[in-house]
Amino acid sequence: MPLALLALAVGAFGIGTTEFVMMGLLPDVADDLHVSIPAAGHLVSAYALGVVVGAPLLAAATARMSRRTVLIALMALFVAGNALSACAPGNGSLLAARFVSGLPHGAFFGVGAVVATNMVPPERKARSVSLMFLGLTVANIAGVPAATLMGQHLGWRATFLGVSAIGLVAIASLAFLIPRDHTHAPSTGLRGELAALRSLPVWLALGTTVAGFGALFAAYSYVTPMLTGAAGYAETSVTLLLALFGVGATAGNLLGGRLADHSLRGTLFGGLASLAAVLVLFPLLMRTEWSAALAVTLLGTAAFVTGSPLQLMVMEKASAAPSLASSANQAAFNLANAGGAWVGGLTLAAGWGTTSPALAGAALAVLGLGVAAAAYTVDRRRATPSTGRVVTTHVPEGATAVHR
Repeated sequence: MPLALLALAVGAFGIGTTEFVMMGLLPDVADDLHVSIPAAGHLVSAYALGVVVGAPLLAAATARMSRRTVLIALMALFVAGNALSACAPGNGSLLAARFVSGLPHGAFFGVGAVVATNMVPPERKARSVSLMFLGLTVANIAGVPAATLMGQHLGWRATFLGVSAIGLVAIASLAFLIPRDHTHAPSTGLRGELAALRSLPVWLALGTTVAGFGALFAAYSYVTPMLTGAAGYAETSVTLLLALFGVGATAGNLLGGRLADHSLRGTLFGGLASLAAVLVLFPLLMRTEWSAALAVTLLGTAAFVTGSPLQLMVMEKASAAPSLASSANQAAFNLANAGGAWVGGLTLAAGWGTTSPALAGAALAVLGLGVAAAAYTVDRRRATPSTGRVVTTHVPEGATAVHR
């Protein structure tokens, strides 16, 4: 695998750290800025909104630029957003800074996935994407806990300065390690990128992402009350258990990349089916501490097995102009985050029990399987040429007429 994938993974590590660290810093930020914790919670939503808005817009705006230049520029915007977060004087300015920090997220992963797959042979495309995503999953194991501890001991502003430093390292890595042949602008341009989004298979692939990862976030958004209320863990143990989720996600990401290079659709279908099975078993597994720890680990593994296949499927459906579609898939991931959390919350509000969000997630995983199956059906119909019935009729001796 090319060393340049390390540069993409470093950028992904910084992005993953700043995306998830706010959850652990909310009490400190709320106390320092004199706002309530629910008000500070809007900082999480501001980042997600930046991802959804920035992914397609920045990918479209940079369609005629060199992909190498685009990646460096996106990481520079990331550094600026986190530096502004560290210097924000109040909650309003911090909201704006978090929105700016989220803008480059989707486009970086979208364009980065295109660059990663272009640097390897066809039989290693999924693995190249999974190695870029490795930075994101490792951030949940190491980056987020370390950044949270830094914020608790040195102040939350120090955390965002530290993340900005990671971004600077990523910029240097991208500049030195991305091959020079990625300095040329794509030939398709904005018109070609927009044309790719008019394809039904592309939208079915994006729909699979929303449903599939919506299944994850329906359960994961409420995993803390499940662990404390159903499994009996103390709140002080939750951080360690969430690290187990990161370990499972890392293993699933690497496994999914390797399997998808052998069978993209088989890995996707198997991953979604496994995710549905794990979520169905969640209420049973949450009855004891050891099985709850196993459930959290399996959840990360089953969900992230599908990460690389989903990204690669969207890129294949838009093969002529993949950058915008690939970036839009990152917006789909964040829509899945918001939508899944909303669906899981509905079950809690209905009084169906602490573990009911997992069953809602299982239903979304089955929906994802259905959308993926519909995409497969459309592909088969488009790949099968329409042929008529061959009929041979009698004609004068020495000649044969064939009518279709």
